[in-house]
Amino acid sequence: MKEKVKDLINQINLVSEELISLKFSSIINIMEVCGTHTMAIARYGISQLLPKNINLISGPGCPVCVTPTEDIDQIIEIVKNYNVTIYTFGDMIRVPGSQSSLQEQKSMGKKITVCYSPMDALEYAKYHPNENILFLAIGFETTAPLTAIVIKKAKENKIKNFYIYSMHKIVPPALEMLLKDNLTNIKGFLLPGHVSAIIGSKPYNFIAEKYNTPGVISGFEPESILKSILMILTLLKNKKAKILVEYNLVVKENGNIKAIQYLEDVFLPTDSVWRGIGIIKKSGLDLKDEYSQFNAKSIFPVKQLKPINLDECECECGNILKGLKRPTQCKNFKNKCTPYNPLGPCMVSSEGACAAYFKYDIK
Repeated sequence: MKEKVKDLINQINLVSEELISLKFSSIINIMEVCGTHTMAIARYGISQLLPKNINLISGPGCPVCVTPTEDIDQIIEIVKNYNVTIYTFGDMIRVPGSQSSLQEQKSMGKKITVCYSPMDALEYAKYHPNENILFLAIGFETTAPLTAIVIKKAKENKIKNFYIYSMHKIVPPALEMLLKDNLTNIKGFLLPGHVSAIIGSKPYNFIAEKYNTPGVISGFEPESILKSILMILTLLKNKKAKILVEYNLVVKENGNIKAIQYLEDVFLPTDSVWRGIGIIKKSGLDLKDEYSQFNAKSIFPVKQLKPINLDECECECGNILKGLKRPTQCKNFKNKCTPYNPLGPCMVSSEGACAAYFKYDIK
């Protein structure tokens, strides 16, 4: 593997020099969209192996990181006002809202349980019919099909005390927002492997066709990431905008048809707020009317809280998620904001850019 990595780095250097001679761009920004890629790039020091004109930037590829403060606040209001038992993935419990967090609510005696799957929550609901079980459904297209399956099972088994609060989001609309914004001057995308295993490569075609920008769906090992970067640079050198698949053992053009069908059966695309970014049209997933009996947002109504003023927020997650800043450019990084006292989810999540920079001491 070491020899393959060395060979890929040499090839990247050669193509990089060719791009410089062609006066392509002084800096070539390549955005990795997936939080797992962010962690792998940090862990293996991949950025440091690249030529100086190749700049890897992190994007909004961490589902916990893009969960808005408003959702955390609404969930906490539900916890305060209703007798519910919350089931949530581990990272979510420490994400700060504007006034509190689920971890703080748990310390005050609220019923909040960390789980590994929505199936855990459904099973508990099945055998505890007198409790209201609320699962916090978070994640991109990778985890949303399992939520859809669980909702279908709840309906089939007539379980009446199980609910979800959907915070599921869809990746392609966020990428289009970044390309429309154009502040980051993205020259290519390192596209997510896990999400693409579900949706396939076809939903990204607009990136090449509409915005003349190449993208490569990558695996997660250093060799795969470096190979994908080389593929992007080669496309740029040849002035070709295409969507290619490096992770071809897992990702197919049309994706996982069965998983996509579950999504379409249960969910409806809706406008959604992304933390630090704002509303992105048709970027969220909410339950269809035929599954409304499981929708915690309507079953447990709470007062609408004042929207968060991003200009007054100390956390710079928005700029980091859009690739406008590196974590080290945030004045609070390693000062006010650490994994032990996080100001925002990018420092909390195991896939967050700030967490990666902190853990691997990236300068």
